[in-house]
Amino acid sequence: MIKEEQKYVHAHGMPMKGKILIVASSPAVSEQTGWPIGFWAAELTHPLHVFQEAGYEVALASTEGGEVVMDGYSNPTDESGYSAHDVISLGYMQQDWFNDLLKNTKKLTEVNTDDYDAIFLVGGQAPMYTFRGNEDLEKLFANFYEAGKPSASVCHSTTLLLEAKDSKGELIVKGKTWTGFANAEEDFADEAVGMKIQPYRIQEEAEKLEGTTFKVGAPFASYAITDGNLVTGQQQNSGAAAAEMVVELLTK
Repeated sequence: MIKEEQKYVHAHGMPMKGKILIVASSPAVSEQTGWPIGFWAAELTHPLHVFQEAGYEVALASTEGGEVVMDGYSNPTDESGYSAHDVISLGYMQQDWFNDLLKNTKKLTEVNTDDYDAIFLVGGQAPMYTFRGNEDLEKLFANFYEAGKPSASVCHSTTLLLEAKDSKGELIVKGKTWTGFANAEEDFADEAVGMKIQPYRIQEEAEKLEGTTFKVGAPFASYAITDGNLVTGQQQNSGAAAAEMVVELLTK
């Protein structure tokens, strides 16, 4: 009999190559808009698909543990139709094991770095409040990074890298080239809803840092960067590209 966890561990029955930790934000409320906020669906499901197709088992953790929820606009069934094209997320949403995964995440402080080969941070609106300044997450990410394991962050989850430091007290991004949600993309989002959505902008904050290079591609185009074992993706359309870079690093 197939164990419950194995239903989503082994794609097409292939042997497991390793285990990857994905971290998403627990639910929060935006101080800017008053909206309930969470993770962006495609930034979890598209990397998950890449990892599973490559033969990796995936575990999901969150800032507080328990249930995580996707941002409304990222849900392909949302009445806005904003993400109606996202058939990968829609497909996962039909799977009982995936919905169970979202309801029962580990708290990130319960994670043992030694159990995983890589870490992948999911963005969305909530990380702007729950990731930045989160010392537990900074320490967890630094542990993976300093162990030489692929350490990835996409979209608004890259806010963590504005402050995350290694054990020597140096910013992880010092001497690195990296990316994250761009000012032009924030402009587009703000104009679409008619208000300022985010409390600050990652690109603006990153460009204030010394000794690091923050680069962005065309707005909403897939764009990801590998620098050593640090992998970053610009926005929700970059999750798969960043995940493929993680797999490439693991393959090496």
